[in-house]
Amino acid sequence: MKDVASYRTQDDDVQLRKERNVEQKVAIARYAAHLISDYDVVYLDAGTTTELMIDPMLNRSAMYVTNAIGHARKLAALGCTVYLLGGEFKGTTDAIVGEEAVLSIAKYNFTKGFFGTNGMTQREGFTTPESNEALVKRTAMEQCLEKYVVSDSSKFGQISAVTFFSFDGAVILTESCSKEYKDCRNIQIVS
Repeated sequence: MKDVASYRTQDDDVQLRKERNVEQKVAIARYAAHLISDYDVVYLDAGTTTELMIDPMLNRSAMYVTNAIGHARKLAALGCTVYLLGGEFKGTTDAIVGEEAVLSIAKYNFTKGFFGTNGMTQREGFTTPESNEALVKRTAMEQCLEKYVVSDSSKFGQISAVTFFSFDGAVILTESCSKEYKDCRNIQIVS
């Protein structure tokens, strides 16, 4: 039986999440930002680690699509070409979610996508507390050639209410992982 303490059924406010594991998130974000090449079409998911990718991005030639208003504002200030999805605004995560966002995503073919997660296990995959957000994440991941989940190690072993993608369906960029996950081929430890 699973440890009940590993289940999280709701999102913490984005401001609270920005204050957690900052050093780890910065290292992961810097590494991820350097994976973006000229002429990439990049999906940048809402999230605190994906937001930290923006400042160290060296590539301004790529096209960016995001469901985060704050991400879009920062990318535009850097002179990037950026498209913001339409739909319902979810204040706790600073994300655009829902059916309109899903319809917008479906027209894109992304070369790379960078995603946040609330939890991840080998069995449940990548999870988030809310179904509308999960649907946006899943649809965007399905449209990506290369999929990256950028997450500090605190998300391993955590489970939220809705699975949005399989654990082995994306490369996980993280600063460390427990021995339980050491043999997973899709985990890349960054420093």
